[in-house]
Amino acid sequence: MVAMAGFVLCLQCTNKGAPVAEEPWNVQAVENARAQIGLEIDTIEASGQLLNPVTLTPEGKVYYCGYADWRSGFFPGSVWYLYELTGDTILLPLAEKYTEALDEAKHLTWHHDIGFIINCSYGNGLRLAKKEAYKDVMIQAAKSLCTRFHAKPGVIQSWNVTGNSWQAQRGWECPVIIDNMMNLELLFEATKLSGDSTYYKIAVSHADRTMQEHFRPDGSCYHVIDYSIADGTVRHRQTAQGYADESAWSRGQAWAIYGYAMCYRETGDRRYLDQALKTFRFMQHHPHMPADLIPYWDMDAPKIPDEPRDVSSASVIASALYEISTFDVPDAASYKAYADSMMQSLASPAYTAPLGENGRFILMHSVGSIPHHSEIDVPLNYADYYYLEALKRKQDIEKK
Repeated sequence: MVAMAGFVLCLQCTNKGAPVAEEPWNVQAVENARAQIGLEIDTIEASGQLLNPVTLTPEGKVYYCGYADWRSGFFPGSVWYLYELTGDTILLPLAEKYTEALDEAKHLTWHHDIGFIINCSYGNGLRLAKKEAYKDVMIQAAKSLCTRFHAKPGVIQSWNVTGNSWQAQRGWECPVIIDNMMNLELLFEATKLSGDSTYYKIAVSHADRTMQEHFRPDGSCYHVIDYSIADGTVRHRQTAQGYADESAWSRGQAWAIYGYAMCYRETGDRRYLDQALKTFRFMQHHPHMPADLIPYWDMDAPKIPDEPRDVSSASVIASALYEISTFDVPDAASYKAYADSMMQSLASPAYTAPLGENGRFILMHSVGSIPHHSEIDVPLNYADYYYLEALKRKQDIEKK
């Protein structure tokens, strides 16, 4: 795509002679993101295919996913946020094209991450492009997600446990992971779009039961709670991606902070905000929290400080904190200040990749799942997505 390449080249030339050090760090961060994602868009458009970048393979090549992958909504969502951050109209038809390539995902019923897939892509698209057809996709996706709801435990099942899958080998019956809190936003949106309160009620049921079962007294959360479908009792409290069942897997804590802040926004139920704040304070005051505020992949990992960091956790927490700073909370400005500190670290050369490197992802040093020996110290598209969302939330706050 010549126009996109020309933009990147122009930006690079402008930056060479411009006093970029005088620009605020977040302005530089947006300019860098526009250039880096512009290079990835060039690659996609030159291929003639609808490629969807996720991460790097062990061989250093970009891994592209299909629509059913739980991460498929993040790159289209990143393009939407970049369009919103920059006002660059070149990005609008691209965001629409990459989003609409995910249309079939609205019928997925075999995993819970349809919320990530559809809300990050179509949800942002509906907000920014106002396409009526996007409403139907959102509502159908919510219907598909609700097929995974079990009335007795009152939760949406995360993973299937059929066949010889690793989930089945764990002996689980109805595993629910803290990540699932993020998918509830799709249900809240579906009620607003359709007028059908069913989606809202299922989201609240899941949030309530998760708050009851997932959290420890110190505010930290388990990764996996396994329920009995028959009577709703808890069968196991374990982890899948953390160091140990009782450890604090950092991205799990991030999902909890963000998820309950979002639930408070959608319901006004103060209990949800209190939970988000309690989990944040656990992370904030954790003795292993590094000085630059970028968490280790698990705050109880045994080789700290020689354990990998997880930039994706920091991006999610920062985005949540910007939103929390807009709520009626004591010392609201402190949450924005903490988010600013995290984001300044992320925007620094320690975590932001040089232009054209890192598979053309913005951020370096994320972790997928160390127990599965998967995606260790690599870029991840959802780290970039929540980083851009955080930049947009900061921008919105500071315009007021």
